[in-house]
Amino acid sequence: MGIYEFCFPTTIRFGAGSRHEIADALKAAGVQRPLLVTDRGVVSLAFFEEMLHSFKSAGLQAASFSDLEGNPVQSHVTAGVSVFQAHEADAIAAVGGGAAMDVGKAIALMAHHPGNLFDYEDGKPDARPVDQPIPYLVAVPTTAGTGSEVGRSSVISDDDTHAKKIIFSPHILPKTVFADPELLLGLPPKITAATGMDALTHCVEAYLAKGYQPMCDGIALEGVRLVAKSLATSVHNGTDLNARSDMLAAAMMGAVAFQKGLGVTHSCAHALSTVYDVHHGLANALMIPYAMQFNLAAVPEKLAMLAAVVGVEPTGDRFIDWLETLKAEVGIPKTLSQIGVAEHKVDELVAVAYADGCHPLNPRACSAADIRSIYLAAL
Repeated sequence: MGIYEFCFPTTIRFGAGSRHEIADALKAAGVQRPLLVTDRGVVSLAFFEEMLHSFKSAGLQAASFSDLEGNPVQSHVTAGVSVFQAHEADAIAAVGGGAAMDVGKAIALMAHHPGNLFDYEDGKPDARPVDQPIPYLVAVPTTAGTGSEVGRSSVISDDDTHAKKIIFSPHILPKTVFADPELLLGLPPKITAATGMDALTHCVEAYLAKGYQPMCDGIALEGVRLVAKSLATSVHNGTDLNARSDMLAAAMMGAVAFQKGLGVTHSCAHALSTVYDVHHGLANALMIPYAMQFNLAAVPEKLAMLAAVVGVEPTGDRFIDWLETLKAEVGIPKTLSQIGVAEHKVDELVAVAYADGCHPLNPRACSAADIRSIYLAAL
């Protein structure tokens, strides 16, 4: 397919083998001592060892930090900053899924900024300004889910409360993304499914979110089309490079589109991650049909458009049916009870979800009682 370059919203080198360009790109930017930020699963993979070797061959003094997994927390960032400073690093390459991306961006922020990470929380009335140098930052996604590689935010949880905090600044947008679909080949089916449903949820909720943003709407719809075309293939044939490429593009498109906003699916999913430590993509996948059923009365025409894009009869009901069919096809459970969520926890879930910042842009206003009804339907 070749390697293509896009500059939207940052420079993206997209194509099989683009990872081989990273070392030379860092050298060209004047980098000498990069820190590779990844997770415990990626650090043991052959391509990561090859990447470290390529850096060494290019004359770069590289180190790695991989003490993280799952939903990232503040202590991961603090530990990573210590490694960055001990190595006297001058750049960061975030390599992995959404957790590695979020932690890598947060380390880049805190490398030269004072105080506590959450002093920079988005929307905090007395938030500290992001006004110190940010190390050169590149991103290398190994999953097709969050699209965090093209995002200006980092989502990090509090170690004690597990509440998710959003750190936002244009300065933490990676300078270059090396989007290489070969890095997704052989990704386990469960991870492929959960991350792919995450990308789909981003696209769907961005399209439905309140507000006028036609460019985001167009990107979101094309992302939905690509997921409909290629997610099931990616899950069941992990070596299909074209399907992996489609999903990698869809994930980045979802992250670009949700600049417009998200919705109640995400608020419910964030609560599941907080209370039950459910993988974010799986949480979105579990909640999206029930959230869309709630939204149907408010935006039937938009749900009908989504149905048309995925190739079914253009009605909202058929789109919701399609979501359930896709979930089953890629091995996602139908209900919350199937993953151990208990009814006596609903009050706690509702409280966290209602306090979340995503549902205010949902196309249908959500009370706490509405969120409760969505959870009860999903049980």
